[in-house]
Amino acid sequence: MILVTGCAGFIGSNFVHTWLAETDEPVVNLDKLTYAGNLANLAAVKDDPRHVFVNGDIGDRDLAGRLLADHQPRAVINLAAESHVDRSIHDPADFIQTNVVGTFHLLESVRAYWSELPTERQRAFRFVHVSTDEVYGSLSPTDPPFAETNPYQPNSPYSASKAASDHLVRAWHHTYGLPLLTTNCSNNYGPYHFPEKLIPLVIHRALAGKPLPIYGDGQQIRDWLYVEDHCRAIVRVLEVGRVGEVYNIGGWNEQPNLHVVKTICATLDEVRGRPDGKSYFEQVIFVKDRLGHDRRYAMDARKIERELNWRPRETFESGIRKTVHWYLENQDWVESVTSGAYRHWVSKQYGT
Repeated sequence: MILVTGCAGFIGSNFVHTWLAETDEPVVNLDKLTYAGNLANLAAVKDDPRHVFVNGDIGDRDLAGRLLADHQPRAVINLAAESHVDRSIHDPADFIQTNVVGTFHLLESVRAYWSELPTERQRAFRFVHVSTDEVYGSLSPTDPPFAETNPYQPNSPYSASKAASDHLVRAWHHTYGLPLLTTNCSNNYGPYHFPEKLIPLVIHRALAGKPLPIYGDGQQIRDWLYVEDHCRAIVRVLEVGRVGEVYNIGGWNEQPNLHVVKTICATLDEVRGRPDGKSYFEQVIFVKDRLGHDRRYAMDARKIERELNWRPRETFESGIRKTVHWYLENQDWVESVTSGAYRHWVSKQYGT
């Protein structure tokens, strides 16, 4: 049995699907069901007896303590987080509460549980904290990719809150001996991605015939990682990672945002062209760049390849094609999550 937090969100729900497809071990799923958490993401495992869903907050010590005591997990994977940079700029309080205070309370709940385990189970227990490449700051075009030894230089309320949580995890390992590991991943994409993020936003708005907003000049570079590859990397870290270590997880796919949008539009042109025969790329508009927009992220993922024998399976092209097809085949899911509140947020954010 493992306990995973944040599993009604994007990465978390993909983790549950990947885990249950590749193992028979049960999973307890704790999720607060905020705006990006959606039980529709878990519809395929709704009746699976190996999956136990609990609606709750990682900051609720009583609840977390009961779950740990009742289910006796051998590991905890912390995926619960507020994760959208734009939202963190406009309303940072939720990010501090969930990513910093919530992580603190979860660590304390796990520490109390772990301290009462028999010695052998203590040694076997693991806590994997899932974080982001954004804690490292921004790279110039000629800088080498982020390595695990790079100093933290967060530039947004979101990345600062995640950096703070990473520091708490490190401190709880070195101070209390908790068997903790941290992963820092690059930009994920794939199924169940909430349509406020670039790739699903572009797919959704392109099909709806709406403008496709691009921040600034569109030359911001990100390292793109297909979400199922990320989930398998987390499993690898859980099973054979060294306690106390940090592992960068990247896709080896650096792409400017404008190229990402061109690739999505070209794929849509091929598989579901516009009725007028024009390219979806003609819907692109350039909007004012967001505050503190980092120019480049890139991950050096050689450590996890060298030590844990992990590499991503998907190329950028194959991952984008899978993603576009998933959204085309799951329009009911898209409609269920793009509520009036979502449409209001997009209109306010981009003026479109």
